[in-house]
Amino acid sequence: MSASTPIQHSSQPEPIDPLSLAFDAARRAAAEGEVPVGAAIVKDGAVIAVAHNRPLALRDPTAHAEILAIRDACRALDDERLSGCDLYVTLEPCAMCAGAISFARIRRLYFAASDPKGGAVEHGPRLFNQPTCHHAPEVYGGFREAEAAGLLRAFFAERRGA
Repeated sequence: MSASTPIQHSSQPEPIDPLSLAFDAARRAAAEGEVPVGAAIVKDGAVIAVAHNRPLALRDPTAHAEILAIRDACRALDDERLSGCDLYVTLEPCAMCAGAISFARIRRLYFAASDPKGGAVEHGPRLFNQPTCHHAPEVYGGFREAEAAGLLRAFFAERRGA
């Protein structure tokens, strides 16, 4: 299964693309003045959580899209573990989010743009490759990378006034 393969949501007649939901969430973040990152969590073909970055709005440095989506999914499933769940996110997760992904036991991680400076999956500490990592999801990166990178570049260019 690829990140661009639509999946059937149990309550909708039309297939949905969870990465598109993550991109929609990222655009909401940008519209709210937050760094445009969005995430969606899927289990058994059903989307159970969608979130976007909100550290400014919530006055919470941990309010990254992945963390908020994991929290919402755990509440929806009434479980602290998200075994069998897949996470779709528009940017390579940072160390904090990668740690949460591991502890939540996410099955698969799909991400759009790589983050050479702040990413912790394919860059930096490469958290899932560390011997201290309790659980490593299957990781697939680079889906719609140009779109995600463009969204981030436009957001930061606007903030700089360029």
